[in-house]
Amino acid sequence: MKAALSFLAVTAALLVTAGCSQNQPAADGSQGIVITNARIITGVSEDSAGIIPQGAVVLKEGKIVSVSSGVATPPAGALVIDAQGMTVMPGFIDAHRHIMQGDPVQWMASLAKERMQEFLDAGFTTVLSCGDPLEQILDLRGKLKAGAIQGPTLFAAGRVPLARPAPPPPGAVPGAPRVDPARIDNSRPPDRPTKPAVGIPPAETLDTVQKLAKAGVDAFKTVIIVTPGGPEKAPLTLIASEARKLGIPSITHAVTVIDTMAAVEAKTDVLVHTPHIGQLTNEQVKTIADSKIPMMTTLGIFVPTFAEANQRIRDRKIDDNQPRFRDLEPFPMNTISSGGQGPVNGRMIFDGGTTYGYGTDTTFLPKDSLAQELKPLHLMFSNKDIIKIMTRNAAALLGKMGAQIGTLQAGKAADLVLLAGNPLEDIHSVLNVKAVIKSGKLVVDKR
Repeated sequence: MKAALSFLAVTAALLVTAGCSQNQPAADGSQGIVITNARIITGVSEDSAGIIPQGAVVLKEGKIVSVSSGVATPPAGALVIDAQGMTVMPGFIDAHRHIMQGDPVQWMASLAKERMQEFLDAGFTTVLSCGDPLEQILDLRGKLKAGAIQGPTLFAAGRVPLARPAPPPPGAVPGAPRVDPARIDNSRPPDRPTKPAVGIPPAETLDTVQKLAKAGVDAFKTVIIVTPGGPEKAPLTLIASEARKLGIPSITHAVTVIDTMAAVEAKTDVLVHTPHIGQLTNEQVKTIADSKIPMMTTLGIFVPTFAEANQRIRDRKIDDNQPRFRDLEPFPMNTISSGGQGPVNGRMIFDGGTTYGYGTDTTFLPKDSLAQELKPLHLMFSNKDIIKIMTRNAAALLGKMGAQIGTLQAGKAADLVLLAGNPLEDIHSVLNVKAVIKSGKLVVDKR
């Protein structure tokens, strides 16, 4: 009799526990999330304000259900987050990133999980890789999509050459460590080519495009340095045309005014750099704007970084208070003019009506990259401008890939960040991420 009563008591207890668990919100918010008492920057309006001074955001099944002022009724079982006046804004997007360093196989085995979490910790929910080793970056994209690794949504570009590689310079040592191409950029005079490059047959170019498309790339990346009488513009025109047929964007590296205008004439889909070599004219600014081709910022490359602000330098145990370049070696002062020319051209591009969006082209920690990119942006842009560059404009750089991100609107992806502070008053508040929600789940919580 006692055994029977004991069995019934245990069964009843289990039923009560089960009933309670059904009513308890999941810790990651997978049953829904409501953020209340928040300053909300929706990014919806043209000036990227769309500010709700105090409101609520309701998330369910990976989507935004509503964004409103006042309070909101949470779905059953939803996790309720009291923002206590903090700021909610769209998840950050880096539209130009190089992710893997060193041996890519070893990187995948030992660093992938840690590096992807670093993006989330810094508030980045979407990243476009612009030139990592193809096999490994597609593998990483698949693991992120399947949930085997936690991290941002990853898009991957594959490279299509516009000409045969130039021969190595005299005295080059075979197998020597690769030098950062921005340090010795041969698009910068006096190192700019003076002879035409060797062209690639159109059939070979189309074959490369088709192979990359079959592999599943999200974009085709090209690098254009126009040589005298050279072939570069014709293959870029062909690639851009074929890319549109395939529904895959073509993105082009062009860092001089000359090369940027050639890429515009070839009708590429996205310019992945602000030209920082040469001064744009008002006529050129209008030509770029009329083309409707968006452009990425990538201004921080040519601004020095220091150990106090860069964890990668401190990891190498360098603390000499010397200005460092993107490769963490001493800053090459022959490039310093780009640190001023790029932001000036960027402001002209922005004012001219071109969609100007955020990208870094770095390998620093994501938070450090963001801090680095803010330096030149803050020279020429207001806080409100920078928010627009980081949100709706960054999403627009990705074309159809970015259609569901970049603004906080009902029906869009539930990717957002919670910040301590108000970036409309102090843009550096974007460096103080307190929580990150990715695809409707709470993936970072530092509150």
